[in-house]
Amino acid sequence: MRKGFGDPIAEDLRFVVKSVVGEENFVDMYPNRSNNFCCGGGGGFLQSGYKEQRLAYGRLKDEQIKATGADYCVAACHNCHAQIHELSEHYEGHYGVVHLWTLICLSLGILGPNEREYLRDDLKEVNVFHPETAM
Repeated sequence: MRKGFGDPIAEDLRFVVKSVVGEENFVDMYPNRSNNFCCGGGGGFLQSGYKEQRLAYGRLKDEQIKATGADYCVAACHNCHAQIHELSEHYEGHYGVVHLWTLICLSLGILGPNEREYLRDDLKEVNVFHPETAM
């Protein structure tokens, strides 16, 4: 999608992310939009069995993410999410990775408890209804 549909789709995705996290919490990467770096997990590479090569290829993306200083990286695709999460662990990036759909569901208050297991503690309780405290 990054190269195929180009900057108009990138702008649409930026609008969505800024709408759910707040513009003040959005940190862009450089380069960005259709010039952004690939994480190296797509096109079957994540499942290819060439783990060391995949991680070496993804190092550029890891460095790009670290340069933002952001606490989280938003991934719209499952392969990107899995690859970027592994890059963060492998290269000790200490940033979280969250699916775009997870952010949308959190913003709407509809993310179920079993869908929160992979989240860091700071997001696990966002928009969770606790009946014992609601009086």
